[in-house]
Amino acid sequence: MSSIALWGVIIAGIVVLTPLADRIRVPLPVLLTLFGILLPLIPGTPGLRLDPELVLPVVLPPLLFAATQRSTAREFRSQARPILITAVGLTIASAGVVAVIAHAAGAPWAVAWVLGAIVAPPDPVAATAVARRLRLPGRVVTVLEGEGMFNDATALVLYHVAVAAVVAGSVTAAEVGLDLLLAVVVGIAVGAAGGWLGHLLLGRIRVPAAETTVTIALPFAAYLVAEELLGSGVLAVLTLGLWLRSVSHTSVSSGGWLLGRSVWEYADYLITGVVFVLIGFELTSVLDGNPVADIALPLSLAVVAALILLRFAWMFPAVWWLERGMADRARRQGVPEHVAGIGAFTQRETLVISWAGMRGVVSVASALALPHLVASGEEFPQRDTVVFVGLVVVLATLVLQGLTLAPVVRRLGVGTTADETAEVAELRERATRAALDAVLARGDLPAPVRDAVAQQYEGYLAAQQALSEARQEGGDAEGRYGELVDELLRDAVEVERDVCVQARNAGEVSPHVADEVLADVEARAVRDLD
Repeated sequence: MSSIALWGVIIAGIVVLTPLADRIRVPLPVLLTLFGILLPLIPGTPGLRLDPELVLPVVLPPLLFAATQRSTAREFRSQARPILITAVGLTIASAGVVAVIAHAAGAPWAVAWVLGAIVAPPDPVAATAVARRLRLPGRVVTVLEGEGMFNDATALVLYHVAVAAVVAGSVTAAEVGLDLLLAVVVGIAVGAAGGWLGHLLLGRIRVPAAETTVTIALPFAAYLVAEELLGSGVLAVLTLGLWLRSVSHTSVSSGGWLLGRSVWEYADYLITGVVFVLIGFELTSVLDGNPVADIALPLSLAVVAALILLRFAWMFPAVWWLERGMADRARRQGVPEHVAGIGAFTQRETLVISWAGMRGVVSVASALALPHLVASGEEFPQRDTVVFVGLVVVLATLVLQGLTLAPVVRRLGVGTTADETAEVAELRERATRAALDAVLARGDLPAPVRDAVAQQYEGYLAAQQALSEARQEGGDAEGRYGELVDELLRDAVEVERDVCVQARNAGEVSPHVADEVLADVEARAVRDLD
């Protein structure tokens, strides 16, 4: 099998496993990892060699930026304390505990900290896939996603400092402190500057393809510039993404927003899938090249056990401490506890968060990015063992916790009755009514102009209300009105598509005209059916 054919098989596997994961209710990262382990075992499958220097700059910027586009800074501010405690405190504690275990197993301190930084950050991909499917409360999802983004920054800053110490041979405590401070300050500054520049550019382009190109280029540019200036590329991308998410929507055209959203969803999906598949290939490469030390497997199991136990030992006291602090502030301010948000996390929710500690993409990428040589020209000490342990930890936590998280959530009865479909319909109606009021208030415009636009909004509002009422009806024997509405809408959309395509193919209209109408048809289909 050629390398090109292998990549085709990998992409095909990702595509096939995506609907399968949803059907059998197994997190997609788990299936992809197992696929990546089995694929290299097929005779004739070539190995995959990745340049360590390219792994982090290629993988991290799109994944981190895509993550920021699913959330907002306000959500993170609302859960800032638990996110800070987990993303910074727990990440540093996890790296430290693993470093102690690795050093006790014979690794030099610098190498031990490298391993600790690699396995410290949990990955929210598998956890949030389960969380959203089972409708976990929004605050739980926010904490998991916020932890997943900001613990990457914490872990990768530690990772870069530790790797630099191994490569250089030695560093002082003062140098470490300066490197950490520089990484944080420069990373945030570069991200903020990139966000400001991006907002400025997007406000002047107004061409969807060009707008999307800017949003694709900015995360890579921010990451590379920050790293070149000895800052944290991860913090630069997170700052950039949250900045643009907060302020740039009004600067982007409707077409640019739709195109950019699709591009980033696809990039997140494809890159994440490929990285999980690569776990198996890298494990095979490590085992085939130089057999790892005898201590590697026991060390891996010890690290997995330590990370799981530490997360439980950290989360419950942390939640108690947070609630005690909120209660004290509420008493001082004379605010009732239910208003102050006391008891934001129940014991069952805390248990779910504690169990959602699967390691993933960042751990894999940072393990693969380890340099092969140090400054003296010698091999990176115990590199194969560090990579092996890191990948085994990812695999073990994905399989153990990833496969059991959904049953745990169901068993505990943790969930919400929030109806997102109803919320979407309500917000659409509110936005449409506000637009209609604004149109009718324009007394400075000719009546035909104002009436034409008003009729469009009135028609849309009436259509949405009728669809909502029809979906909520249950007068038939099986209560399938909602399904029947969607079925009829799909049939109608297919008719529109056929008319447009036939007109285009017959030469009745130009391809551009047909595509413009099809774009409107598909946008309505997405709005009304997805």
